[in-house]
Amino acid sequence: MTIVNQGLSPADLVELVVVALLVLGVLIWHPWLAPLARRFETRTGWMMVFFAALPVVLRLALLPHHPAPTPDLYDEFSHLLEADTLRHFRLTNPPHALPQFFETFFVLQRPTYASIYPPGQGLALAIGWTLFGHPWAGVLAATAAFCGLCYWMLRGWVSPRWALAGGLLAVIEFGPLNQWMNEYWGGEAIAAAGCLVFGALPRLRAAPRRRDAILLGLGLAMHLIARPYESIFLFLAAALFWAPWRPAEMKAAARFLPEVAVPLLLALALLAVQNKQVTGSFATMPEALSQYQYGVPAALTFQAKATPHLPLTDQQLMDYKMQRSFLGERTETLGSFLLRLEYRVRYYRFFFLAPLYLALGAFLSALGERRFRWVALTLVLFALGTNFFPAFQLHYVAAVTCLFVLVSVVGLERIARRWPEAARLVALVCAAQFVFWYNLHAFFDTAEWSAAVRRYETWDSINHGNPERRIFVNQQLDGVPGKVLVFVRYSPRHIFQDEWVYNRAAIDDARIVWARDLGDAENRQLLRYYPDRTALVLEPDAQPPSLTAYRAAGTVGGKRHAPAPGEACPFQSDKTTGESKFFTERVPGRAGYSRHFNTSGLTRTLIGG
Repeated sequence: MTIVNQGLSPADLVELVVVALLVLGVLIWHPWLAPLARRFETRTGWMMVFFAALPVVLRLALLPHHPAPTPDLYDEFSHLLEADTLRHFRLTNPPHALPQFFETFFVLQRPTYASIYPPGQGLALAIGWTLFGHPWAGVLAATAAFCGLCYWMLRGWVSPRWALAGGLLAVIEFGPLNQWMNEYWGGEAIAAAGCLVFGALPRLRAAPRRRDAILLGLGLAMHLIARPYESIFLFLAAALFWAPWRPAEMKAAARFLPEVAVPLLLALALLAVQNKQVTGSFATMPEALSQYQYGVPAALTFQAKATPHLPLTDQQLMDYKMQRSFLGERTETLGSFLLRLEYRVRYYRFFFLAPLYLALGAFLSALGERRFRWVALTLVLFALGTNFFPAFQLHYVAAVTCLFVLVSVVGLERIARRWPEAARLVALVCAAQFVFWYNLHAFFDTAEWSAAVRRYETWDSINHGNPERRIFVNQQLDGVPGKVLVFVRYSPRHIFQDEWVYNRAAIDDARIVWARDLGDAENRQLLRYYPDRTALVLEPDAQPPSLTAYRAAGTVGGKRHAPAPGEACPFQSDKTTGESKFFTERVPGRAGYSRHFNTSGLTRTLIGG
């Protein structure tokens, strides 16, 4: 008999645990936590190490129930391709002899085989992959860097005690339960770059030092190689920080311009060299070439709509039509711009736990200070600048994550000036919320009531959204000895974004090669190219996905036919274990994607259309 049947509902349980945690927090706060905080709050270096290690330790402790995330969305696979390329000390890869079999989303096949993205996120993944043998280590390192640097950044804006509170908020909000720590898409590395910029600026204005100038240049450079477009607004915000331009301050800071410029010049050189090696032109970015070849990603709303110049697969064509639909057929107007902005504002709640909405309101009282007016202006600047994207993702504004934390901290500090107990209560509710959900995942993850409660877990994105079908297929392939060639065969009602053809940087050297099923006549070319590989057919739309030995099926009326039933190889997936869960995947917490599609037509899956 379950807890629910005994009369205690999931909602009752949530309320009970939260209240218990609040009472416990009140009881233990003063006796030992406050004196301990006062002891360490001024030790910046040690506290940076603590806040860097804390989210990693907490996330690793969840590995028994929540292993390293499995990539699922095509942006993730493209970044992983970039990482695999970089860790082999290359900026691109030679084109394959038969590129038509490897066409996929957000990957160039010609003139070279490469990701369409700048190298920033791929570099973070490559470092972790090289040092620890898994790309997720790069995500963990980026999270550690952000949480540690967020505390350092706050030390330049608020008192040590409130910086300590902000460091804890960073771990609670963007640590082990956050989607950025449980995917390969990016966010934490960009946020860490923002911490360097927004932490160096007030220090340079107060007492210019060479170290802070170097950190400012490093932060700007890191952001530039990850998000070139949004760097426009980051540079503009940094320039506005010095307004009004006081001659004495500018003269003191100008002495360190070379320290700022050198990292930026190196970043520009890296981007230019990557452009040249991938596209053949220093001035043509891989993403721009993808727009020319495939018509995606969608252009900014003030640009001409991209048109593909290469033949597209059925899936690529559907993706092009979807992204084209975001722009609509009408010319951008001020009204459409503002309507899109109003729609997207709701997603900024990603950066605030619900109790912190009170702090957000209290922050308005701090706008009397010029420095906090600049913080608000910077946030507005990023919101307006990224609103030119026809679709929106949270990592577009990741650079200002630490500013959102600063807004929360300053708001709490303003509340504490008049109502100290109210500020403490808000902080305790935030801590209780995190402790409750973390312990739910750590100790009660398999309980029936836990599954019932998780539907109320907003924004946290720890592996319950993991792509179960991919894990299932990967486990089947682990049992196949030797090198493998997998032809991916989609059903007529295949969800076009559910792409399976992704490969390593060195395709020919990979143990598993994924290829599109182009029909027997075409497939023979690839079979002759890989004579030493076991050829399989994957039908990902079966329940569960079907992995069988490849056999030439012939064609009837122009349609391909799968092998007859019973002609499976010994490692065929066991269909008796299939459950509908393989077709109810969701991507919880990801503001841009949903797994609930209509297979009969296009469904918008990105925000802002």
